Amino acid sequence: GDPGIGKSTLLLQAAARFAGAGLSCLYISGEEASAQVRMRAQRLGLADAPVRLGAETNLRDILTTLEAEKPQLAIIDSIQTMWADNVDSAPGSVSQVRSAAHELTQFAKRRGTAVILVGHVTKDGQIAGPRVVEHMVDTVLYFEGERGHQFRILRAVKNRFGPADEIGVFEMTGGGLAEVANPSALFLSERGDPAPGSVVFAGIEGTRPVLTEFQALVAPSPHSQPRRTVVGWDGGRLAMILAVLEARCGIPFAGLDVYLNVAGGMRVSEPAADLAVAAALLSAREDAALPSDMVVFGEISLSGALRPVSQTENRLKEAQKLGFSHATLPERSTGSIPDGVTLYRMNDLASFVGEMFGAG
Repeated sequence: GDPGIGKSTLLLQAAARFAGAGLSCLYISGEEASAQVRMRAQRLGLADAPVRLGAETNLRDILTTLEAEKPQLAIIDSIQTMWADNVDSAPGSVSQVRSAAHELTQFAKRRGTAVILVGHVTKDGQIAGPRVVEHMVDTVLYFEGERGHQFRILRAVKNRFGPADEIGVFEMTGGGLAEVANPSALFLSERGDPAPGSVVFAGIEGTRPVLTEFQALVAPSPHSQPRRTVVGWDGGRLAMILAVLEARCGIPFAGLDVYLNVAGGMRVSEPAADLAVAAALLSAREDAALPSDMVVFGEISLSGALRPVSQTENRLKEAQKLGFSHATLPERSTGSIPDGVTLYRMNDLASFVGEMFGAG
């Protein structure tokens, strides 16, 4: 994760919980002194947790200590600060990171100790250092979120022990990171009366359904080149949907600035959000709000047809749980429908536009 996002806070809370459950935990910090880690623990109310602390960057000393202590969980914070004396380069360099990760991984496999390595990310969000580190380890977790939002998302992008693409949602509070049991309610909590450009999307993150709000704004552009600004979604996919709306439905966006945002700092990557984005863009362009109790999902093909998406039943159940009673989705979607949910099945984008916003 990014610097300051809360990696050390989350791991300290986790280590305290594990230690409280009777596991032997060792937290080694290469970035902070033991006193600083202890101060953070006091601030989080974890000062009494039986977690053993160490402040060291010399890999040889750390491995010797781990061999002697034989902890069940070892946290190395962070791998960029580790220094192996047999590698002739500065700490944080590619060769040092690769060597340190390799030795710690070998120790974990030999001793059966669970080892968590903390890594920083580069400006474009990739793990800093060689990509080979991702191949060495069993699980890669990204801790992400916007500094301005209190929400943080822990996302599994690789997992040899279970499904990838699972997420855990946390809220940054004065007492540390608190788990959010129902992320959908959190992401929709600040939604007021129905407004033009606001559409609720029933998405799937890993195996859990999560409802998020897409917000669009379409305004006349004072520039010769209209702006296309996206936060939380793929900009290339937005350009594709704008092209399909113009080519298949005759709705031009030339001369109009388009802004698209996923509320709450959430990131959405699945193609099932296509129809929700198209609905938000049309709603903003026509200045017509969709019903507040409606969710939208479906994939748009370049021909303008709507393709069904997976886990329709789970999406609809989550929507119903949060009080949504109407859903717009592709015609060929399968799965049992929860009672009390009215469906609008659409075959293509043109019929969706005609049904929702009038044939004009």
